[in-house]
Amino acid sequence: MEKYYIVDSSILPESFDKVIQARNLLETKKVHNVSEAVKAVGISRGTYYKYKDLVFLPDEELNDRKAVISMMLHHQQGILSKVLVDISESNASILTINQNIPIHGIATVVISLDISHLNGTIDNLLDKLKLSDFVDNVRLISIE
Repeated sequence: MEKYYIVDSSILPESFDKVIQARNLLETKKVHNVSEAVKAVGISRGTYYKYKDLVFLPDEELNDRKAVISMMLHHQQGILSKVLVDISESNASILTINQNIPIHGIATVVISLDISHLNGTIDNLLDKLKLSDFVDNVRLISIE
């Protein structure tokens, strides 16, 4: 099985970054061939071919973080709205909301969030939601 690492670029040879730059020039059609690309970034063709299939920047999608939380809300007007304000103030984005009908005055709510730009931690957000007198059983279901 192959191993992959995410490391700070400051510990890598400068040629790795130049290989990525050369590949980007080719992909964006700013140059016509490998010779032009390697000349533009200052590496040899051999270095480019040695590393071109091995060195990559992290995918932008890796920065997307998602979480799913569940809670029980008392059936009173404006409670869900207050929860949504708390989430918004934490700089999380709501992806989906699933609320069941209230039974005995309590409704189950499951919310999926984009927490890529969350202020603080997911635990901070959960603690904030737990402070409400009308929100019970706040739980983190999953996080990625």
